[in-house]
Amino acid sequence: MNDNTFDYIIVGGGTAGSLLANRLSADASRRVLLLEAGKKDDYHWVHIPVGYLYCIGNPRTDWLYQTEPAEGLNGRSLRYPRGKVLGGCSSINGMIYMRGQSRDYDQWAQITGNDEWRWDQTLPYFKLHEDHYKGANEFHGAKGSKSELLAPNDLPKGSYLHTLRGRVAGGEWRIEKQRLRWDVLDAFAQAAQQAGIPATDDFNRGDNEGVSYFEVNQKNGWRWNTAKAFLRPTCYARPNFELWNKAQVAKLIIETQADGSKRCTGVQVWSGVEMVEVKATREVILSAGSIGSVQILQLSGIGPADLLKSKGVEVTHDLPGVGANLQDHLQIRSVYKVKGTKTLNTMANSLLGKAMIGLEFAMKRTGPMSMAPSQLGAFTKSDPSQPHANIQYHVQPLSLDAFGEPLHSFPAITASVCNLNPTSRGSVQIKTSRFEDAPAIAPNYLATDADRKVAADSLRVTRSIMEQPAMKPFQPEEFKPGVQYQTDEELAKLAGDIASTIFHPVGTTRMGRDDDPMAVVNARLQVRGVAGLRVVDAGVMPTITSGNTNSPTLMIAEKAAQWIAQDAEAAA
Repeated sequence: MNDNTFDYIIVGGGTAGSLLANRLSADASRRVLLLEAGKKDDYHWVHIPVGYLYCIGNPRTDWLYQTEPAEGLNGRSLRYPRGKVLGGCSSINGMIYMRGQSRDYDQWAQITGNDEWRWDQTLPYFKLHEDHYKGANEFHGAKGSKSELLAPNDLPKGSYLHTLRGRVAGGEWRIEKQRLRWDVLDAFAQAAQQAGIPATDDFNRGDNEGVSYFEVNQKNGWRWNTAKAFLRPTCYARPNFELWNKAQVAKLIIETQADGSKRCTGVQVWSGVEMVEVKATREVILSAGSIGSVQILQLSGIGPADLLKSKGVEVTHDLPGVGANLQDHLQIRSVYKVKGTKTLNTMANSLLGKAMIGLEFAMKRTGPMSMAPSQLGAFTKSDPSQPHANIQYHVQPLSLDAFGEPLHSFPAITASVCNLNPTSRGSVQIKTSRFEDAPAIAPNYLATDADRKVAADSLRVTRSIMEQPAMKPFQPEEFKPGVQYQTDEELAKLAGDIASTIFHPVGTTRMGRDDDPMAVVNARLQVRGVAGLRVVDAGVMPTITSGNTNSPTLMIAEKAAQWIAQDAEAAA
C-alpha cells in the first residue's frame, strides 16, 4: 500500500468485481486496484463443491449477517450468507448457472428507458465470457467462439473496447453438467412432467419453464469461482493491476467541486492495522454487493437524509433510494420421507458412507462431494392463471432443519419452491456510523397478500407433483409442512415457519430514469448526483430476475466494463 493513486478503484473482489478487474486492467495504460475485505480464496472448502456447507456460517468466508425478525416469518430471523472471500458469493454459492427470463430484461429496459437492457441486447454479454460445455450456438458462448460485439475501427489498440472487435469470447466462465444423478430425483422429474411441467434441456434461452438438472459453474468436478475465471492467472500477471485483500472500505471520499457538484475521488481503507486513503483519477466502482455497497454509501453520507442524521452520519448527498427496494427469493422447503431408495441422509450418516463419498470424489471427482446444494430444477406456474412461470423448484436428495444443521436420520428429499417475482420489498440500513458494525437487513418476506397467495398455491403444486405415479414406488410421506394444513391461511403461515432465503438479495441501489426519485443509479450505473462513482453489482437490478442471480450479475459487470471504457475513451 505504497503508491496510492489509481485510475480505477474497484471495491469488492466478488462476482462483479473480479470480472471488472479483468476487463479494465486489460488496458495497460490504466492502473487498477481491486479491494477485497476478505482473504484470498485459498481455503480448500471453497473449491470442493459441497464445501458450501463449511463456508456458510464460517467467518473465514462469510460476513455472518442475520436478518431482522420478520412478521411474515412469524418473528423468525434468518442467517444471511454473503461471501467475504476473494470471489465473493461465487466462492460459497450454489454454483447454479441461471439467467432468468427474457421478460426480466425487457422490464429493466422499460423501467430505465434504456433499450440496452433488453434481452436481445443483454444476451451477447452473457455469451461474451461464457464457456459452455456444449459449445457455442445461438444462446451460448464457448472457448474460442467469436464475439458478436464489434467496436469502432478508430479506437486505439490496447484499449478494452478495441479488444471487442473480433474478440475471441468464452473460455472464462465455465458451465458444465453435474457429475451425479439420483433415482429419486429422476422420478421427481418424471412426476413433474406428469403434473404438466414440460421437460427442457436448457433453462437459459429466455423462457425457463420446464424441469431438468441444473447446469453448474464447475470445472472437472471443482467449483469454478470468479477469482479463478477472471483474476488468475490473467490479472496477476499484469503490472498495472493490484489486489489488496483483507482491505475493508470504511467510506468513500467525496469532494465538492468548484461548481458545487459532488465527485468521488477515492476511498478510505482499513488495512487491519491502519486507515489508508486511496485516490482514483477516473472512477470508484462499488461492487460490494446488495448489502455491502449500501453500507458503504450510507456511511459515506449518501442515502436517505433522515436515516443518516439519526446515525450521526453527515449528509453528503440525500439519495432516498439507497437501501430501499430489497428483493429476495424465499424458498419454502417441503420435506418428504421416502422409502426404497438412497438419499444423502442415509449415505452421509455413517462413517462408511462418508468414507465412500470421499473416496469417490478423490478418484473420480464425482458423487455427493461434487454436488451443488440443489441438483434438479423446475420452473412452472403457481396456478394456471399466471401468464408465465412464476415459481422455481430446487430439489435435493436430502433433508435437514436448516443449512448448517445435521441431516435427518431418515431417507428424505426436499422440494424447495420460491416465488420468482415477489411483490414484498425490504431494506438495508446502517445501525451505527461504524464500518465494523453490520447493517440492519430486513427483507420483509411475505408482506403482501399476493406473495402469501403464491406461497400457498406453490405448496399445492408441490403436493400435486408428489402425488404423481412416478413417485409412488418411493411412498413419499409429507414431513413438512404436513398434510393437515390445507387452507390458504394455514399454508401461508406454515410457509413462514419453514421458509428460508436462497441468498438472492438484489435491488438496494436500483437503476432507473433520471426523474425517478428512488433510483440510485442511472441506466449506465452511475450514481445520481455524484460524479466518478458507479455501482456494479446485483443491487442495481430494479426487479429481481426469475431465477438465480449470480450469472445476471456477471452480465451486468460485462456491460458496465464496456461503458466505463467508453467514458474513458470519450474523455481522452
